[in-house]
Amino acid sequence: MASLNKVMLIGRLGIDPELRYTQSGQPVASFRMATDESFTGQDGNRVERTEWHRVVVFGKQAEPVANYLHKGSQAYVEGSLQTRQWQAQDGTDRYTTEIKASRVQFLDPKNANQSQGQQQGARAPQQGAPRQAPQGQGGGQSRPQGGYTPDDDLGPAFPSEASGMDDVPF
Repeated sequence: MASLNKVMLIGRLGIDPELRYTQSGQPVASFRMATDESFTGQDGNRVERTEWHRVVVFGKQAEPVANYLHKGSQAYVEGSLQTRQWQAQDGTDRYTTEIKASRVQFLDPKNANQSQGQQQGARAPQQGAPRQAPQGQGGGQSRPQGGYTPDDDLGPAFPSEASGMDDVPF
């Protein structure tokens, strides 16, 4: 019998991506992403629930993710669940489950990144930095340089706010 391990998320980054390199020099970006769920509870009151996900991006996609995404960016992540184990300093076994991304697509509007230097904590891409969003083997979505200002309208925080599907019972 075949098995399937696939995750697809649309959400907003809760922190700026962290870029590291493995001992072999492979780039690795990691960040936390929030998704939401909204429904009407049995008591008739609106219930909103936020779920946080750890995302890890390896290889060629890691550097563009670290250069162009930041806290508050909206992105589509596709990948698989992966659980890692390690030993803490006190000798206890620790576990974490994260999404190993195979695809990351930037979803913010193209003109939303006009003045990145104005937002505290945002990183401006270096001169000559890639301007393509990773999309698997093929080309990518063009990304302008720049970032958000505090006055920018970032749109709805979560997809359900824009979709009008808040009352769908499933």
